[in-house]
Amino acid sequence: MVSQDELNAKLRYYFPGYVVNKGLSNRQDIRRVPKFVSEHLLTHISEESDPVVFGERLMKVVELVNTLHPEPKDRDRILDRIIIKKLSYKIIDEIKVEVDERHEIRKALVPSLNLTNAMISNKVVEANEQLLSTGVWGLASLRYSEPILDENGKPLTLPVLIEDFRPFHVSNIDLNEFLEKRENFTLEEWIDVLINTIGLNPEVYTQKQKLILISRFIPLVENNVNLAEFGPRATGKTYFYRNISFYTRIISGGQVTPAQLFYNIARRTIGEIGLKDCIVFDEISKITFPRSEEMMGKLKDYMVDGHFERGPKKATSLCSLVFMGNIEVTGYIPIEDINYVLPESMRNDTAFIDRIHGIIPGWEIPKIKKSEIHLSRNYGFSVDYFSEILHELRKLDFTPLLRSQVELNRVTIRDEIGVYRIASGLAKILFPNKQFSREELKIIFDIAVELRQKVADLLHKMSPGEYEKKKMEWKFR
Repeated sequence: MVSQDELNAKLRYYFPGYVVNKGLSNRQDIRRVPKFVSEHLLTHISEESDPVVFGERLMKVVELVNTLHPEPKDRDRILDRIIIKKLSYKIIDEIKVEVDERHEIRKALVPSLNLTNAMISNKVVEANEQLLSTGVWGLASLRYSEPILDENGKPLTLPVLIEDFRPFHVSNIDLNEFLEKRENFTLEEWIDVLINTIGLNPEVYTQKQKLILISRFIPLVENNVNLAEFGPRATGKTYFYRNISFYTRIISGGQVTPAQLFYNIARRTIGEIGLKDCIVFDEISKITFPRSEEMMGKLKDYMVDGHFERGPKKATSLCSLVFMGNIEVTGYIPIEDINYVLPESMRNDTAFIDRIHGIIPGWEIPKIKKSEIHLSRNYGFSVDYFSEILHELRKLDFTPLLRSQVELNRVTIRDEIGVYRIASGLAKILFPNKQFSREELKIIFDIAVELRQKVADLLHKMSPGEYEKKKMEWKFR
């Protein structure tokens, strides 16, 4: 049994400045912003021995978030201050920069103020180039400035300028340092570090349940892996993906178009699948496709090898996909076939199901009920730091190493691809330094084969004539 107090001390010793007290970051009064924002601010609070001093600094973080992250009703009040009164204003928001190639200018998107054409200082963009590829959360300083005009004297931008920006994420992380320091933790300790990092209390989960929870990391560290997770509500599925990485996009119900996901022909812009590390289709039963045949065709093509084309655009992406749905359970056993929660366009499509590499058994995870029991009160990695680590781990290739040590039997080519991609993702998150024993490798492949086996079982139920009933096996070479 891991001593959480000792683990806290150990984590803070080896990763100073990159860990945070999850009991504080789970506070309801700082949840108005993504977790990596609040944790970035919390990690910059020095750990005072005097709890009164520390409490005062924590309240400053809460006050900062509540004051500087605008609500929709604040929009006109803030714009009045900037445009009419010519006063400066600071906000916490997710800023994105687009290039207007026709007029050769940059335009900033400020979601909380519903602005799509604010100005932004060149020095801000040059110092934060990530603004051009994806939205970045941070502290933005806004002030009045004369708008940019076109050749006819019409304004191309609003008279609002972002003159300064402080991003809320860790830049220039040292992945090698992270890999080296992993060696100072046993597997049991490392698993608990990961569970605490998620924000959950490792003491209330079994070892198998912890591994299922950790399986959610796979699409964040492995390229082009397609997973599904079905389970009851309140098991933390959506919460995990929303709060563990800012390279993830969650599509929760509603209509999804090819333009949104792949390529917008009219605007000539790449869709979400080309911008993010992972796309999560949440509440999958409520997602609809306006032209389902076109969408499913493109989706299935992409799920094979990461290629997609739409109109004049042909491209590849490393983005992983996750399909999540809520199911009713009796105990920990689903009451009926799990594919009933899929939308009609997916439900009976065996070709689509076969392209899912593994099914995470979310029905084995207990519901999160009382915060004082199920939520972490210990230290874990701050999300702004760990999000970058997860992103960097995608650049490592573990598959050749795993293939050299393990052989699969009674599998199809797609089974083989699925098992090795899942195993690679698990190995990256559990043993990023590639140091593991045969017993530890067994843990990885037992889970990897189990997740793919669930796909094989579902396919057999759907089409027993086409997909034989089988039990996949693996062995050391």
